Amino acid sequence: MYYPFGDALAKVFNQKAGVQVAVQATDGSVENLQLVNRKQAELAIAQSDMMDYAYNGREAFKDKLTMIRGIAILYPEIIQIVVRADSNINTIADLRGKKVGIGSPGSGTEANLRQLAAIYELDYKDFQPLYLSFGASAAQFKEKAIDAFIIVSASPSSIIQDIAGQHKIKILSMSDNVIAKVNKQYPFLAPITIPANTYKGQTAAIRTVAVQAALIVNSSVPEDVVYTMTKSLFESQSELVRLHPKGKELSLEKAARGMSIPLHPGAVKYYKEKGVY
Repeated sequence: MYYPFGDALAKVFNQKAGVQVAVQATDGSVENLQLVNRKQAELAIAQSDMMDYAYNGREAFKDKLTMIRGIAILYPEIIQIVVRADSNINTIADLRGKKVGIGSPGSGTEANLRQLAAIYELDYKDFQPLYLSFGASAAQFKEKAIDAFIIVSASPSSIIQDIAGQHKIKILSMSDNVIAKVNKQYPFLAPITIPANTYKGQTAAIRTVAVQAALIVNSSVPEDVVYTMTKSLFESQSELVRLHPKGKELSLEKAARGMSIPLHPGAVKYYKEKGVY
């Protein structure tokens, strides 16, 4: 999910910031955070909740990853739970006894599903969790081998669009009361609405929660380099939008808000100049 946006960022940085950035495919947030902490990658995109876990040594992270720093919040990654339209699954509570694709082991997606299930007083003994990637979940869902699956991604999700083009589906919506409970217990899960008609057959808006995709960097990268990258990120936003539509969701006012790890001094310098920090 991150690769296309990462490729767009690399092109902007290469052209506008005077740095050489090469894109590398990975398994997602957990690996990205570990790579940056070990300085096997200087730059990466990661889920904001997993950044918090990594920095504080929780969930999938046995050790604290103290070398990671934030540059900017990029765009929301929306929690979307997909079921068949004709199923009797209308809330997360209805997943009891069902087969559910929950993401890769230790992934941010899997952690999010577990967190939401706990709000409904469910755990893995109450339904059958299957550790499947987004693609594998989609394939098994099409074959009716699973009843539901979770995707945490920008919206619209191309995977959900593909399924909705072939099958009648629904995405689970949450009540305001549930969303308030989720946000109180997990502040990094913020309320968000998926507008009606985002997906084929989706006639009503969907209320759910989202984490944030954020740009991170190793703490050893020089301040002037990160400052230049941060500056080029925002001052070349039109070019980023041309390369990837999610670029339009980048917001200078929100770039440091909700960052779950310390910001890099180079990013702080730019935000202070712009009066947003």
